[in-house]
Amino acid sequence: MKTIGLIGGTSWHSTITYYRIINETVAKKLGGHNSAKIILTSINYEAIERLAHKNDWKGIATLLSDEAKKLEGAGADFFLICANTLHKVADEVEGNVKIPLLHMVDAVAAEIKRNNLKKVGLLGTTFTMEDRSYGGRLAKYGLEAIVPDETTRKEIHGIIFNELTKGIFTEESRNKYKAAIDSLKKNGAEGIILGCTEIPLLIRPEDVDIPIFDTTKIHSIAAAETALISA
Repeated sequence: MKTIGLIGGTSWHSTITYYRIINETVAKKLGGHNSAKIILTSINYEAIERLAHKNDWKGIATLLSDEAKKLEGAGADFFLICANTLHKVADEVEGNVKIPLLHMVDAVAAEIKRNNLKKVGLLGTTFTMEDRSYGGRLAKYGLEAIVPDETTRKEIHGIIFNELTKGIFTEESRNKYKAAIDSLKKNGAEGIILGCTEIPLLIRPEDVDIPIFDTTKIHSIAAAETALISA
């Protein structure tokens, strides 16, 4: 079994979900008392948030690269960045280590294609929704990503940083997200990417009548399956 490296803490609420799903997947596939081999480095999310809102992505890349090097030195065979937004600098981080990155967007794109969809709505931070690094990577797989209008994007972003990353989940915010999903559906979205690892803690499949793609779950399962290749 390969050893999985996780850069977590962004936020710690969703990192818990990564740890649980990876181990559940390994246990289900191997049975017995099997669990995953994981090395976790958990960063202080406050540092990331401050850098992001100063638009200091070079600083974020340096911070994440240092953590990836720790994972590499500790014996990880590959690593994950446990956050959608931080994949904005994923290529730079991967370039600073020798072990491969299991890219979240690649895993999500594969799952969307397995469901035979072409056009999907994307919810996440404004960094994710407005930056072409996420939607552009999806486009390489022949997928079109659409996002809410500017006002809704700001509202979605605010809920993530002011509530979800602090472990606050309210019915009012759930309804706002559901309204955004309905609007994307009316604009042709065949499915919705929950493009922030905290959103699946707020929006559940039963909350909407359109396929949703839980990026945390998809990325976690892909990590477990990658670890078991040639195991």
